[in-house]
Amino acid sequence: MSRTSTRSPEGTPQTAQHDESVLSHGLKQRHLSMIALGGVIGAGLFVGSGVGIAAAGPAIVLLFAGTGALVMLIMRMLGEMSAARPSTGSFSVHAEEELGSWAGATSGWMYWLMLCAGVAAEATAVGTIMHSWVPFVPAYGWVAVFMVFFCASNLTAVKNFGEFEFWFSAVKVTAIVAFLVLGVLGILGVFGDAPGASHLTGHGGFFPTGAAGLAAGLLTTISGFAGLETVTIAAAESDHPSRNVARAVRTAVWRIAVFYIGSMAVVVTLVPWNNPKVATDGPYVTVLDRLGIPGAGTIMQIVVLVALLSAMNANIYGSSRMAYSLVGRGQGPRFLAKVTRGVPAAAVVASCLFGFAAVIAGIVWPTTVFAWLLNIAGCSVLVVWTIVCLTQLRMRRRLERETPDLLLVRMWAFPYLTWLALAAIFGVFAVMAGSSDGRQQLLGTAVVAAALAGAGHLKQRRDRRAAAEA
Repeated sequence: MSRTSTRSPEGTPQTAQHDESVLSHGLKQRHLSMIALGGVIGAGLFVGSGVGIAAAGPAIVLLFAGTGALVMLIMRMLGEMSAARPSTGSFSVHAEEELGSWAGATSGWMYWLMLCAGVAAEATAVGTIMHSWVPFVPAYGWVAVFMVFFCASNLTAVKNFGEFEFWFSAVKVTAIVAFLVLGVLGILGVFGDAPGASHLTGHGGFFPTGAAGLAAGLLTTISGFAGLETVTIAAAESDHPSRNVARAVRTAVWRIAVFYIGSMAVVVTLVPWNNPKVATDGPYVTVLDRLGIPGAGTIMQIVVLVALLSAMNANIYGSSRMAYSLVGRGQGPRFLAKVTRGVPAAAVVASCLFGFAAVIAGIVWPTTVFAWLLNIAGCSVLVVWTIVCLTQLRMRRRLERETPDLLLVRMWAFPYLTWLALAAIFGVFAVMAGSSDGRQQLLGTAVVAAALAGAGHLKQRRDRRAAAEA
């Protein structure tokens, strides 16, 4: 791998290894557009949002509006940095160059941990669904089948990941659009009596569970958006990285808001928020049943399965590329840098093995090791977003000063909206600190983040000494 010189925040030259030319560039604009659009439409929206509705009631619409606004700001920041300097390590590379090795290591490895834990959770859910359809094959058998399948597909060529994700995303987007159309028709009374505002103002009002319910629902909505960063990682392996990621970000941000906020508004308008089926069967199944759509449960179970498989595929891809980028910059074991036919094969296998080990932990230690892993993974995205904001503040000013022509995508109302996003993230941390479960997540995440930041800081000091002695 070739070596490129960067400069640390202290001004000391440091050496970073991230020659990514050995990776293939098999992704097209259509792949990135669908990855950006479908990347955050996962099982968390189709099923997990029911938990948020049960916690916050109709006010879940406001939570998704607020969270969606934060996500759009983060997406815009990522788009600005990735369009200017496309990299397989995306925000981790930018954080290392702007803030130092500690920031690159912390954001990169916490994101890797989050994605691998996501693979385990999604694989477990896939196994449960498939076992309900084909009961003579145990759930863990289906987990093994799909883990091996996606590991193999990610080992062959990046275009396979792109094609799978393109069609997976197409199914998810089609399902959301169809649901929104049917939902609006239901609100207008096409499928029976129009509900009006009865479910929004009745059953305890718009804020039936108060501040505690809003706090519980907030954590659910935040976790539902995790994974949107994958498109900026994938951009580096497309045919025209800067142009493609710029287009993908511009077309995705407002559609994400429409899908999430629109679908939640449809749900709480058509069915009572305290209907127990909203949390148990899922809000989409409950609404389709209310509209009298035949086979609603089966239809949504298929869509959820596709969403889970899509998330597995994307998370294996994203985690392997992040690990490859990190070790290429001296932030991990060197054997993970092995590339075969344009694919970081060692990183793919390592990410899959970690995910499968987490699945085993979920079977053997479901309430201890696995619960601890999921708690840290759920909070990791907030740490990543914090570092993204800090990086963008520094990188934008440097780009404006040195290479303004690289700013193909610009953050809105810079720097005010970046600071607003950062304040919102700290607000979420404060809300989490107000509950016992949230404090446990924060404590575990803080320990891991501190360990990674410490290791990165030691590397930064070694690089500085080496540069001084050279």
